[in-house]
Amino acid sequence: MQRIVQVSLNRNPWSIEVDAHARLEVYLSESAAALASDPDRDEILLDLEQAIAEQCKRRLPANATVISMAELAPALEEIGPVNPSSSASATPGSSTAASTPPLQQISQGAWLSGVCLGLARHLRLEVTLVRVIAVVLLFFTGGAALLLYGVLMMLMPFAPLDPQGPEPSSIPAKAREWTELLRAKLATLAR
Repeated sequence: MQRIVQVSLNRNPWSIEVDAHARLEVYLSESAAALASDPDRDEILLDLEQAIAEQCKRRLPANATVISMAELAPALEEIGPVNPSSSASATPGSSTAASTPPLQQISQGAWLSGVCLGLARHLRLEVTLVRVIAVVLLFFTGGAALLLYGVLMMLMPFAPLDPQGPEPSSIPAKAREWTELLRAKLATLAR
């Protein structure tokens, strides 16, 4: 006789054998403990449950409806243990704001100097949306947005170039060069 428990994985009902259920509970408890300081803990656990359900469903024999240890063990093995993200464990006492990317210009992939790319990364938005907003502001402000872009270009630091990424194209590379030169001249005048 087979003992079966009904569980909810990613808010979907599943039938699972008792021994497999015990193993699953241990795995999810360990995962929850590992993610205790992660601000996205609940979302990650839901994604984890979905991955487990998909792995088990893929391994279920035809016409089978109950997840056994035969399906669960290889699924958990393939998914592996959960490691907390580096941003959550960066430094003791660090806040969740530390996981927000810094506000920097990104030359690689930029059209002009990388202000829109930097804003998009910092705000966690699609870069196309930020660029469209910039163009709309350019028309609605009668060109004053161009002045704002220039100010941001001078104030925002540049992100370091990724050695494995592509080289900035000619316009962003020149904009970076001119901006750094102008900053150096202004720093000299300020002394």
